[in-house]
Amino acid sequence: MRCAAYIRVSTDKLEQKQSLENQKQLFFTFIKNKGWDVHDFYVDIESGTTDKREKLQLLIQDAKAKKFDVIIAKELSRLARNGQLSYQIRDTAAQHDIHIITLDNAINTLEGNNQMFGLYAWMYEQESQRTSERVKAALNSRASKGLFSGSNPPYGYKVCDGKLFIRDDHTPQIVKRIYMDYLSGKGFDRIARELYNQGYPTPAQIASKKNANDKWQGSSVRQILSNPHYTGDLVQGRETSISVTNKKRKNLTSDSFIVIENAHEPIISKGDFQAVQDLMSARKRKRPHQNKHLFTNVAFCSDCGKSLHFKSNRKGYICGSYNKYGKKACSNHSIREVELTQTILDDLKALSTAISKRTYLDKLNGKLEKANQAYQKKLNSLGLEIEKLSVKKVKLINLLADGLITKEEYQEVVKSNNAEIRKLTTEKQEIESLLNQKDSTDQVSKLKAELNRFFDFNELTPEMLHRLVSRVEINAEGKVKIFYRFSLPSA
Repeated sequence: MRCAAYIRVSTDKLEQKQSLENQKQLFFTFIKNKGWDVHDFYVDIESGTTDKREKLQLLIQDAKAKKFDVIIAKELSRLARNGQLSYQIRDTAAQHDIHIITLDNAINTLEGNNQMFGLYAWMYEQESQRTSERVKAALNSRASKGLFSGSNPPYGYKVCDGKLFIRDDHTPQIVKRIYMDYLSGKGFDRIARELYNQGYPTPAQIASKKNANDKWQGSSVRQILSNPHYTGDLVQGRETSISVTNKKRKNLTSDSFIVIENAHEPIISKGDFQAVQDLMSARKRKRPHQNKHLFTNVAFCSDCGKSLHFKSNRKGYICGSYNKYGKKACSNHSIREVELTQTILDDLKALSTAISKRTYLDKLNGKLEKANQAYQKKLNSLGLEIEKLSVKKVKLINLLADGLITKEEYQEVVKSNNAEIRKLTTEKQEIESLLNQKDSTDQVSKLKAELNRFFDFNELTPEMLHRLVSRVEINAEGKVKIFYRFSLPSA
């Protein structure tokens, strides 16, 4: 039996590290007594209520690949404190003939002991729910005493002994600038674009978050403009997680907020803050249904890879990164819609005309005949190479039987040999498939019929575009590269 041992501790504190080592020793003893093999140890330092655990996801992935025969854990709560996740692990294991054993003897599918699985899963989730409620109560108590209880302080502040203090760097000035810019008429995205282009660090960068992006987002600007902490009031309890197993946040009503007035030094006056709230409310409007332009999600920038945005004042498209962040992110990459449309129509008309000519088909068939002869020659060559490798494998078996090579040497050479045979066999099958294809004239006729469906109209319709074109790329000089969905025979 190949064993996958799963170990989880909630934090990286010293006592938890000791627990991790203790769990490892328990598993070593258990596996040794059983006479089984260790496949691997999967170790997470994370809450048991979430499925966003790197090693747990790897465990599930490896289970689906049948890399081991049994999962062992100290108890079911180590695998999950979430009923739905517990059942997912159980069902994945069952579907791939993998057993689950917990060292507390609660679960042992090898011996048919899994009747209490649902009860244990429910108990551990309820225990986590009670713990979550105690943590929330402690945070609310802390907030009621005027102590900041968030994981990260607002941009422009730092936390010392539970209190917010203004940072002694440029960030408070950035907060003031954002408020003044918005009151002067600038929008969220414009403010974000200017901050990015001037190189100011984002809130995620200041908080030293993993994978923090250097690009300011309109949503970050809006969040700063909506945060009452900047007025000096501590306003907490504004949102909460939906449940212990659902980490999504939901907003609470204002009567649930915990407000401590004048708890810290303000960055923004209450008058300016209220003016911004009134202006945001006035600017809110129900956006009209956005027109989906012809090349939306089809045309892309060839440099940064972002989709092109339609600009009505240009009657065409520009790079999405340039449009949102300016020239620091990318360059213009612009093209008029009418030019792009005409380019594709001209391409398709020229192709339709070409494949209607008999000389084109005769020339194509002549090339295909030569290609087929070359393919057949290559096929014969591949057959001989595969036969030589097969003979070599027989010789290797004889050498192993005679004790002239070790098992390790045999396995190493055979592994390489088999890889080469698989590669040659795949190449052989691909060529055989090409030789077995229908006559090229049929393929061209089908393409011609497809094109003729559309050329009763002298315009590029959405149906026509999406059936025949997969992607369009525009480079910095405005040159177009079109990727069509169809292809002529390889010759």
